[in-house]
Amino acid sequence: MEKGFREGDFIETKQGLIFDVKGLIHPPNRVIAFIRYYQSSIGERQRDKHRSYEKVYSLSERYSWLKNNFPEYLVYDPVFDEEICEVPTNHVKMHYMPVKVLQRLRKTESLDDLERAVLEMASLLKSSANIPWNAIGASGSVMAGLHTIDSDIDLVVYGSKNCWKVYSTIKFLFEDPSCPLKPYSRNELRKLFDFRSKDTLMSFEDFVAVESRKSFQGKFLDRDFFIRFVKDFGEIDEKYGDILYKNCGYGKIEAVVVDDSESIFTPCTYKIENVKNVEGPKLQPIKEIVSFRGRFCEQARKGETVVAQGKIEHVVDRRNGSEYFRLLIGNKPSDFMVLKRL
Repeated sequence: MEKGFREGDFIETKQGLIFDVKGLIHPPNRVIAFIRYYQSSIGERQRDKHRSYEKVYSLSERYSWLKNNFPEYLVYDPVFDEEICEVPTNHVKMHYMPVKVLQRLRKTESLDDLERAVLEMASLLKSSANIPWNAIGASGSVMAGLHTIDSDIDLVVYGSKNCWKVYSTIKFLFEDPSCPLKPYSRNELRKLFDFRSKDTLMSFEDFVAVESRKSFQGKFLDRDFFIRFVKDFGEIDEKYGDILYKNCGYGKIEAVVVDDSESIFTPCTYKIENVKNVEGPKLQPIKEIVSFRGRFCEQARKGETVVAQGKIEHVVDRRNGSEYFRLLIGNKPSDFMVLKRL
């Protein structure tokens, strides 16, 4: 069933470092992943009652922590034309997979509060959306046994068909007042904004305009939840090196979203037209806005005008010879994508 490393997985190295895997396309014998937990004598997260861990939150913190402690994992990748974190597969001691974690929880008799909530929510979505057990998994801290009593519920759904089933089911469940699954209130969005704004530039009103209509996040039994929608391996026809990405500088654009059919997935893509270069390099055609971060999923809908800021990349598809530009968002705190105010 499992063919490799994908979004939502964790890997643990022989040194005890735990990384979360990004995307589905990786270099030969390496995994693109970001540091998530490391052993520390003052860490607040306990594992096996003997080992303490610290969690690294923001992307900038992750880069600086690796630079200071394990710089060998930060490498220049010529395909993506940037320095990114890549873990050699021969350094991997454990590969944590969300589907297998949920299988374990289903077989365990004594679950703690978070594990019970994770299993209950996964069961609700599985039965309500009529998807198989192997299409849903439990990600996040529970996967590595590093959760706290306040930890969020992190779920992953695999396969386009299953993802759209769950997505529409959540919208339906949100309408049912008796269902324990709830969208965020404005006050709850304020808390989320205070946390996210350290890592993403945006005003609160712009934040509320997009976040209040998202279906992959909210509350379940008064606990925060976040769902990643990830394509199956068989749905990805791109291999590492098929497409080359060249950094062309930092820019701000205004554009109309013409296709949002990939907006719920991680990574997410928005096809755009009528692009205006507001700041930065005046490059055309910029055909899409892309992000590898879940927070930019479902950020805009077809027909809406957006203002976005991030890295402009020249894209060369070696399979068919096509060339165009894209805007990649989510790598810097100054990156954003908001609806244009009238």
